Amino acid sequence: MTAPLLLPRADGRLAPYTPRGAAVAVPPGAAPRSRTAYAAAHVVADPFADNTPGAPARIDWEETLAFRHRLWDLGLGVADAMDTAQRGMGLDWPATAELVRRSAAEAATRGAAVACGAGTDHLEPRCADLESVVKGYAEQLAVVEGAGATPVLMASRQLAALARGPEDYAAVYGRLLGEAGRPVILHWLGAAFDPALAGYWGHDDPADAVPVVAELIRAHADRVDGIKVSVLDAALEVRLRNLLPPGVRLYTGDDFNYPELIRGDADGHSDALLGVFAAIAPAAAAALHALDDGDTARYDTLLAPTVPLARHLFAAPTYYYKTGIAFLAWLNGHQRAFALVGGLQSARSLPHLAEAYRLADAAGVLTDPDLAAARMRRLLAVAGVEQ
Repeated sequence: MTAPLLLPRADGRLAPYTPRGAAVAVPPGAAPRSRTAYAAAHVVADPFADNTPGAPARIDWEETLAFRHRLWDLGLGVADAMDTAQRGMGLDWPATAELVRRSAAEAATRGAAVACGAGTDHLEPRCADLESVVKGYAEQLAVVEGAGATPVLMASRQLAALARGPEDYAAVYGRLLGEAGRPVILHWLGAAFDPALAGYWGHDDPADAVPVVAELIRAHADRVDGIKVSVLDAALEVRLRNLLPPGVRLYTGDDFNYPELIRGDADGHSDALLGVFAAIAPAAAAALHALDDGDTARYDTLLAPTVPLARHLFAAPTYYYKTGIAFLAWLNGHQRAFALVGGLQSARSLPHLAEAYRLADAAGVLTDPDLAAARMRRLLAVAGVEQ
């Protein structure tokens, strides 16, 4: 049994914690049959490079790509170069393009699933017109398609700033879908993840945008593989899911309500494209295999303990969830240092990280509990917490 640790609580006091130390059994590496599932992966920063705020991203490519192989080994697809990889929060376009090429090339060596984000984050914050937005998207889309990955048309801050209403979104996406060389995944990222995307699709209330999105997809159903929805509103997601044409997937990006949405109901289910799946990968993969076997009780047993962890990692300000994802990767030995591009390892407090450790232990997603405890002790020592 791992010895107790003194961990800081939210009130600033220290309290002893005895790790449970029981990791979820790692399932076979076959992809799940009943659901399509992508884990959105982070990038591992080079701890010896200048990854301070505003500096160009310097990535540890060996560890970044090794992390993707671990996800593929579990049978999960990888969603890359998306918000979990710090798009718009430290990962610049040159590094992004290199990430897309490298990740897609690694996926090709093993016939694994990879989807990569194409957006407009390389443009100036204020574009002159919608045509500039279309051209920006097209530039990144060409990189993703050229690498052989499934494109994800990421939500655009520039489009959100320029669009006057739903018709502008329809015009931009209509152009892009008409020119795409293969079916794409659309991306609806709510304001909790990026405040600059408030009012996306031309409506302040996301509920009012559901018919707009559904009509866009119906008009281009042959060019849309699915849509990732990250608005943290399960009822809205189900409503949109029920409006989608046959063959178009709803990929849940709801890191609060994913177990019920993936399990589904009599009318259908959501597939998955989730940042939290990178943090809970063994439990997620095992749960999906249980679902394949019709064992919903085991599915619930495996995922229920992960929900408190997910809600903690994605707590407001939600866009700093990347810090927790990288922290858990470090605890699990998937990177040598707890470091993020843009210096975002400092974006969450020590009490927040200590609670993430507690909840990850309770969920059984610390794959080597002794290593995780040893690394947690090192972090506490840096903060002056003597054990």
